[in-house]
Amino acid sequence: MRPSSGAAYRHVQGLSRGLAILQAINRSPDGWAKIAELSTTTGLHRTTVRRLLETLQAEGYVRRSASDDSYRLNQKIRQLSDGFTDDEWISEVANPVLGELLQKLVWPSDLCTLDGDCMLVRETTHRFSPLSFHRAMIRQRMPVLFTSAGRAYLAFCSAEERQQILRLLVAGNDEQANFARNRVLVEQMLEKVRRQGYATNDGEWHQQQKIAALAVPIRHKDQVLASINVVYLRKAMSTAEAVERYLPELNAAVTKIEARLNEMETLVQADHAEPAA
Repeated sequence: MRPSSGAAYRHVQGLSRGLAILQAINRSPDGWAKIAELSTTTGLHRTTVRRLLETLQAEGYVRRSASDDSYRLNQKIRQLSDGFTDDEWISEVANPVLGELLQKLVWPSDLCTLDGDCMLVRETTHRFSPLSFHRAMIRQRMPVLFTSAGRAYLAFCSAEERQQILRLLVAGNDEQANFARNRVLVEQMLEKVRRQGYATNDGEWHQQQKIAALAVPIRHKDQVLASINVVYLRKAMSTAEAVERYLPELNAAVTKIEARLNEMETLVQADHAEPAA
């Protein structure tokens, strides 16, 4: 019995069966499979498997080898993953963890990734937090050097990536560009972040001077993928108080996200691994 998803519409069985066929071909040892093998793997009748394969072939997602009547994935299948980037991957993993974090902190949090010369809010709990002062934060762009999320990312990313980001920031003509040109001041700030293990901002972003935040990086395979913050009003508490109250929970959330990223990678590798001889 399938678990209830709360959806208002009936389950589309044909779509599920088609996806099962694609998955079965993808997991086949040599990257190809015959109808009988796919029938055994999926539990579907051979006639059903053939009908689904003909549809998938007509749409360009699988191709049939005339020499042995086997089926394999076609080039078009790659298009299905083109829009699912590492940023979307980490957003999917982090979303439930952000929800758990909100229950503990009440103040809102954002998951941010680098997007050119800005940090992009990929996921957020602003719309669910009773203490939120900016409900529509999803996909908002924020400066790198004036936000805790940006500082956490910049401080812990590789030296090569950091220099590329700073070159991009220096090329601008705004307040952030002016700050980026003072390399001594920037390096001092980033060294402090690395020494602490977390980043803060306390009203340095002039558009949001009433706001303070605390952030830490999310790493995967020795690479910084994103950063996660907790945002609060400056008048509500000092930075020291925020660190004492929220840093342990923030670090615990990052540990959970990083562990789930590792689990997902292990599962993907297992799916693509050939069975032992």
